[in-house]
Amino acid sequence: MSFLHPEFLYYLLPPLVILFGLLLTQTTAQESYFSEAVMSKLRVSANTLTLKARNALFFLMALLMVISLSAPVIDEGTVDVKAKSADIMIALDISDSMLAEDMYPNRLKLAKQKALELLKMAPDERVGVIGFAKNSYLVSPLSFDTAAVAFLLRSLDTNSITEKGTNFLSMLDVVANSVNKEGKKYLLILSDGGDQENFSKEIEYAKEKDIVVFVLGVGTQKGAPIKREDGTFIKQNGEVIISKLNENISELATKTGGVYIQSVNSKEDIATMLKEIHAHSVKKEMKSKEIKRFIPLFYYPLGLAMFILLIATSSMSKRESVSLPAMFVLFGLMMSGVKAEASVLDFMELEKAKEAYSAGEYEKAENIYEHYKGKTDNAETHYNLANTLYKQGKYKEAIASYNKTFFNAPQKQAKNYANLGNSYVKAKEKESLEKAIEAYENSLKLEDDKDVRENLEAVKKALEEQKKQEQKKQDKEDKKKNKDEQNKENSNKDKKSDKKSDKEKDQKSKSDKEKQKKNEDQKKDDKKSDAQKKKEQEQKKQDDKKKEKSQAQKEKDKAKELPDQNSTVAPQEARKDMKDQMSDEEQKKWMKALNSQHATYLYQLNKENKFEEKSDEKPW
Repeated sequence: MSFLHPEFLYYLLPPLVILFGLLLTQTTAQESYFSEAVMSKLRVSANTLTLKARNALFFLMALLMVISLSAPVIDEGTVDVKAKSADIMIALDISDSMLAEDMYPNRLKLAKQKALELLKMAPDERVGVIGFAKNSYLVSPLSFDTAAVAFLLRSLDTNSITEKGTNFLSMLDVVANSVNKEGKKYLLILSDGGDQENFSKEIEYAKEKDIVVFVLGVGTQKGAPIKREDGTFIKQNGEVIISKLNENISELATKTGGVYIQSVNSKEDIATMLKEIHAHSVKKEMKSKEIKRFIPLFYYPLGLAMFILLIATSSMSKRESVSLPAMFVLFGLMMSGVKAEASVLDFMELEKAKEAYSAGEYEKAENIYEHYKGKTDNAETHYNLANTLYKQGKYKEAIASYNKTFFNAPQKQAKNYANLGNSYVKAKEKESLEKAIEAYENSLKLEDDKDVRENLEAVKKALEEQKKQEQKKQDKEDKKKNKDEQNKENSNKDKKSDKKSDKEKDQKSKSDKEKQKKNEDQKKDDKKSDAQKKKEQEQKKQDDKKKEKSQAQKEKDKAKELPDQNSTVAPQEARKDMKDQMSDEEQKKWMKALNSQHATYLYQLNKENKFEEKSDEKPW
């Protein structure tokens, strides 16, 4: 055992011993005038503590409080804590096109808000800022001080750089020179893409400098005019410019190993972008520090001091003699009860259980929680025990433990219901899916969680499929039963019919003889009629052939009499005529519209309405 603050012992104990030494040895004014024998006769006998006994208790209480202030601990060694960071550079486009108001309130303000949200979501990352337009400038180097970076980021606007335009190559050059040259560099660009169509130079330069580019496209394909501070719009050749989102910048992200996302007004896009950066990046170790681990023991002497204060300030009964040793016996009996709710050192056992759980030693953690559950029957113990059982695949036992758990806090109870639903799914029993749905719904009532909602939908689908399969099995069984019943009925009918058939055979034999005579007479008559029928059929065939020849001759005569009409153009010739009539710009628009309908690899969160491009639109 050691003390974190031993200075309290050095500086407080000596004056404390001197002070209470004087209190214990001083005599009262009456004792200086009267002898002890006289004073014993003058005093009223009482069974309460004497003044010296009270002072002794106060001295012991003060001593324990000084020990508690010195912070006694049990050393548990040291732990190495390492700080890692992905080093993210944020490049903010501050050209005039970012003043377009197709995103609320405009593109630049929305982009700055997205960057500030990223700083809040990644407080442990080193982040830097670059402002770029025609030229690029380093606003803030890589820093853990997110408050300072956010302050510099808020001050950026379109007036920060005088030269207008958008130059991505110069911005990449600033990134390459401002970040450590060793290892990969991660760059997040917030821009509308400018008016550049080909980013091949930028892609080659980024690959050469080992820069992974992530792009958050700010703007819409529909676009908007660029509004100045005085309220006028930027024009080109006398016409107002419509600035649109240039999705060609997506190639800069995807071909350098990054991701392209089109921005939305919610936080979903920047949260998804941060997940992608963490997934693609390799964090570097920035610094490490050794931290001592220890178990604090200050509450033991402090608790004992509070108990002694209670004894010293209380008045004992005058009818019964109560001495100071008897009080310590009473204290010992109180501390060593036969059945206590929880031991004072139970927190050490629970800490061992947590360490075993985090290390994957679930059986060890289960044994500790089972032992502790016998002492105290609280929700936290059942919940932790259920988690260890779930990790070991003991789903039925985990379900029983989760059902015994009930938290007053809605968030904890929602997690308990969610874990209960997962246990029901893993149990794979007949009614487990329905119970899992009920548990997930109870969890969502207390707290809305995306993962729980997805699990609920998946279980509902699985339950529907299970019901369909059961229905199919039931249908098959019903069909088999119907067939068996029909076969029985048919067999019974056959037996009855066999009896009737014997009687009918005799009657049929008589009737067959009569029919044979009649058939012989009819055959003689049929031979005579067959010859006449053949002649009639041959005559009909000859008449049909004559009619067909006459109709074909009439159609040929009509075709000769009709005047010449314009012939239709074949599909391939029509396509050639379309190409000849289209201009180069119309062909580009046509091909762009066709390509936009194909599935893309781009990471797009929102779906915008389709729009029609007019032939008189000006490029930007």
